Amino acid sequence: MNAFGRIFRVHIFGESHGESAGINIDGVPAGLPLCVEDFLEDIERRKGGTQKGTTPRQESDLPIFKSGIFNNITTGAPITILFENNNTRSGDYQKQRAVPRPGHADFVAHHKFGGFEDYRGGGHFSGRLTVCLVAAGVIAKKLLQHIKVKATILEIGGETDLEKGLQKAIDQKDSIGGIVECRVNGLPIGLGEPFFDSAESLLAHAAFAIPAVRGIEFGTGFAAARMFGVEHNDAIINANGKTTTNHAGGIVGGITNGNELVYRIAIKPTSSTPKEQQTLNWETNEIEGFSVKGRHDLCIALRVPVVLEAVTAIVLADLMLLEQHIPRIYNSKA
Repeated sequence: MNAFGRIFRVHIFGESHGESAGINIDGVPAGLPLCVEDFLEDIERRKGGTQKGTTPRQESDLPIFKSGIFNNITTGAPITILFENNNTRSGDYQKQRAVPRPGHADFVAHHKFGGFEDYRGGGHFSGRLTVCLVAAGVIAKKLLQHIKVKATILEIGGETDLEKGLQKAIDQKDSIGGIVECRVNGLPIGLGEPFFDSAESLLAHAAFAIPAVRGIEFGTGFAAARMFGVEHNDAIINANGKTTTNHAGGIVGGITNGNELVYRIAIKPTSSTPKEQQTLNWETNEIEGFSVKGRHDLCIALRVPVVLEAVTAIVLADLMLLEQHIPRIYNSKA
């Protein structure tokens, strides 16, 4: 439901316009240095309002530590972090309560939760909660130490020139999607299991927790369907498992092979668009014209790279702890 992971286990909570959003993280070893400043860079990367094409809504997003950290050192107890919601305009959503927004979870949430769901700003379905994932990712990255996790935007609206792709949406007065790629270097051989707990399965599971993700591919991905076997196979050239090519994207048989991990996700256009659409009014049971109001991202893909890094690091930290690659004690006072 709202939890993920086995040893490094995260539990996300909160709503877009509730008092706060937050995350509880279990399994973090004691002795890991951790302070507010560690979170600022990645949280700033996720923020809206700081770059062209993102929502004007701005929150300070300073992490509030409620448990698991004492004197800026992890204690080994579950870590709880809160992020306050102070810049909300809930009235924008009260006005449109009768018309579920196309592309949003309004309709399914209303049916699943019997009308008791918090509909303001998408409630618990909102991308607002990705700030919590980013916070967990900061801790996971620290645990990974010398393993480097980096995500970048490859294209917006089919354009590798990101400004050009963004301008297409501006000209159309509409939203637009994009593709984000994540690369990980320094992974050991052996993370993951065959079948259900394969490295790809776990990464895909976590990646699809990011709102707006519509597709995923590893290595060569869908292009592999148009290749011959001898062309796609990666030739092993040394005892460390290094390969001449990396069509597999660093995972073979569900297990990391020591090469660079490479995967990409497709991000849909932001569902909230100023363009008029048709939707059902469930009070009148009639179809009517509708335009989304409020403050929204023109291209949500702009804010995804740091979130993708976070969920990737969460998965890898959990796998590393399972394989006992991460020391349980960082600083011993003994």
